[in-house]
Amino acid sequence: MSFFGQKYNTLHDLYLHELKDLHSAETQLTKALPKMAASANSPQLRQAFETHLRETENQLQRLETIGSKLGADLSGHTCDAMKGLVSEGSDWISEDAEPAVKDAGLISQAQRVEHYEMAGYGSARNYAELLGDREAANLLQQTLDEEGAADKKLTALAQQINVSAARSV
Repeated sequence: MSFFGQKYNTLHDLYLHELKDLHSAETQLTKALPKMAASANSPQLRQAFETHLRETENQLQRLETIGSKLGADLSGHTCDAMKGLVSEGSDWISEDAEPAVKDAGLISQAQRVEHYEMAGYGSARNYAELLGDREAANLLQQTLDEEGAADKKLTALAQQINVSAARSV
């Protein structure tokens, strides 16, 4: 028995697994991002989470479009890695912290998520390209670009918020 409970004979099998994993990850994020936004103290950070929620909903739609064209149902799989990342983020939301420190921690948690997603989308895009599915590769690249932009926005916010957090000592 394999790690994921099935045998992978082709790159297409792995590609479908990656798409299902990403679908689960994005679905989990549509539930986590509103909680992160609600717990953010910085209006700019709250807005970044709200904007990324709308992007995440669009990213989920892109994945469903790809799945539909492949004749594959992407639902029903659980991305355990995202489940863990979301759980850690939820734990952080519950922490007793000064406002700027809370926000700095939220950014750190969010960037972990972004980096995980970028790794998954980069792999899925590469698989789509190798399998000759240019349309899917373009959709996956579009999402990869959005994830990278979200990460850069979080980095810019961190540069301000972390300075405030450092003063909380």
